[in-house]
Amino acid sequence: MNSSPSLSSPIELPAEALALLKTARRVETPCGAASLVWHVWGEASCAKDRPPVVLFHGGSGSWTHWLLNIAALVDSGRCVYAPDLPGFGDSAVPLEGTDADVCFDPVEAGLKLLLGETPCELVGFSFGGMVAGFLTAQYPARVSRLVLVGAPGFGISNERALRLNAWRHLTDSTQRDDVHRKNLAALMLYRPEAITELALRLHVANVLRDRMQGRKLSRTDVLARSLVNVTCPIDAIYGAEDALYKGNMPALETALRQVPQLKTLTFIKGAGHWIQFENAEAFNAALLDVLSA
Repeated sequence: MNSSPSLSSPIELPAEALALLKTARRVETPCGAASLVWHVWGEASCAKDRPPVVLFHGGSGSWTHWLLNIAALVDSGRCVYAPDLPGFGDSAVPLEGTDADVCFDPVEAGLKLLLGETPCELVGFSFGGMVAGFLTAQYPARVSRLVLVGAPGFGISNERALRLNAWRHLTDSTQRDDVHRKNLAALMLYRPEAITELALRLHVANVLRDRMQGRKLSRTDVLARSLVNVTCPIDAIYGAEDALYKGNMPALETALRQVPQLKTLTFIKGAGHWIQFENAEAFNAALLDVLSA
C-alpha cells in the first residue's frame, strides 16, 4: 500500500476539485496490473466512535461525483474514503471483466489494507450502488450500513430508452462540450440550470477516463437479488426526477420496499440521477440523517 499527498490527475480537473484534493491523503492499493487510487479526508478530525464512510461513484465517473458532499461528511465528524473504482478515474482496470461484478473484490482488498477489520458505512451511487450491494452481500462483516443512491439493478430501469450522443469522433472542443451538455441533460441532471460549467468539466474529465465499456448489468435485476442476502440496515436516496426511472417511479418504490433490510426511502424533489450534485444541500441532509440513525 503506497501513501502520498494527493496529486492532480493528468486529465485537467476543475479548480474546485483540485482544491479539495489538496486536503486529502492519496493512497494506492493493488488492482489488476497496477493500483486502485483512494482519497481520504477527515482522518485528523473524525470522531473515534463513528464508523468511516466509504463513497463509491457512478459509472463513467470518479471520486468527483461526491465533490459537493465530502466536506459535509467531514464536518459531521466522519473519516471519508473515496476510491476511483476499477477502470475509472486514476485506477487501473481489473484483470478481467468490465462490469460491477468484477469491481468489489479489489475494492474489498483495498479496504482490508486501509481499515483492517473495521466495518464502514458504505454509500454507492448508480453503478457504484451495484458494486456496494455486491460487496456487502459477499463481505457482510465489512459494512455496518449500506446507502443506495440512484442505484439501478432492479430490472425496471429506463436505461434502454435513454439516447446518449456520441462525442469521441468530434475534434472540435466546442462541439464536444455541446454533446456533453446534452448527455448530462439526458441522463444525469434534471434542471437545465444544474448543468453548470463545474458539472460539465467534472463530467468531461470523468468520461475521458472511462475504460469499463460495455456495461450491461444495470439493465437486469442483479442488485435486487443480491440485496436479499444483505443483513445490515439499508437506506435508499433517489432523485424524484431520475431519468433512469422516468415513468417507472412507482415500480421502483415497490421494488425497494421489498428489500428485506430497507429502513428508509427518500425521494428528493426537483433532482435527477446525479442527485448529490444537483441538490447537494437536500442530499447531504438526507445522507447525514440516515448515517446518524
